[in-house]
Amino acid sequence: MIRGFHAHVDPAAVGRGLQALIAIRLHAHARSNLATFKQYLAQLPGVESIFFVTGDRDFLIHVALADSEALRSLVTNTLSVHPEVAGTNTSVIFEYVSVERGIGSAGEG
Repeated sequence: MIRGFHAHVDPAAVGRGLQALIAIRLHAHARSNLATFKQYLAQLPGVESIFFVTGDRDFLIHVALADSEALRSLVTNTLSVHPEVAGTNTSVIFEYVSVERGIGSAGEG
């Protein structure tokens, strides 16, 4: 039932105040090797979470980086030039709210 414990670190407090969601579409031929691509994403700087999703994109990654220059570099110099990537779409996060749920939380009964 309990999957683990972790600390929530404020990204801005450690110099990574800009957060974004990057949607990634792979080329059709690259979809046969999703596990390798997930490993590639996991080692990129600033990646907080990786989601394999439905729709017109294949992955959605949550990143926390120092500034817009670091985000631009990650998208244009790292992701967009990767041979398996067909396209990206980036959304900057203005505000992030973490919803904690557990035993005894409001609304549970």
